[in-house]
Amino acid sequence: MNSKTKTILYLVIFILLIIGAVSVYSHLSEKITPENPILDNKANNSPEYEKNNTGSGETSGETQNTDESGNSSDEEADKDTDVTGEESEDRIKAWDFTVYDYDGNQVTLYDYIGTPIVLNFWASWCGPCRMEMPHFNKVSQEYSDDELIFLMVDLVDGQRETVEKGKKFIEENEYTFTVLFDSDQDAAYTYMIRSIPTTLFIDSEGYIEAGVEGMIDETTLRRGIGLILNK
Repeated sequence: MNSKTKTILYLVIFILLIIGAVSVYSHLSEKITPENPILDNKANNSPEYEKNNTGSGETSGETQNTDESGNSSDEEADKDTDVTGEESEDRIKAWDFTVYDYDGNQVTLYDYIGTPIVLNFWASWCGPCRMEMPHFNKVSQEYSDDELIFLMVDLVDGQRETVEKGKKFIEENEYTFTVLFDSDQDAAYTYMIRSIPTTLFIDSEGYIEAGVEGMIDETTLRRGIGLILNK
């Protein structure tokens, strides 16, 4: 194979990879954008269901600054946080990623499949993340790990956020949920996280049932949990 042919082949492969990434991104976005109804009727029939009183708050891990009110400093600060969930023939299977547990051992998302999962992406510098943490900790204590598991993924970049900073925040607040560290940015890239906090609700079979971009309150958290516990 001559060099010209190799170049053409590499270009074709690159283009296919880009197309695939865009397709995956668009598919996941459908689960967390306001175009879809807030949760769905399954939540209304759930013991966990309560009237939604969603708080707002959105922050980007790269481009936005946040204040303690839970609002980003850009023009999207007033957007309401929405929780979305829908029954669909083309349900989205959660993608696997590799992160590190509190002791530094490699673990994957799929290690936890078989139990409903609340998957949250956060960082200790993120104001809205810090504000919603007490809700996650409170609700997580109501379930055993066999019933429901909270996976709180700290988006570590080695500069603004480090494992040490994340652990200090968790320990100072005495949080007891499962904390994982995305030191290689595998989780962030896999899910193309645009802003934090971001929360996904994954059922026991590994399907994404609902998602939230931005800070959520306890009521909204319980509604999302209702989707994955009552299937």
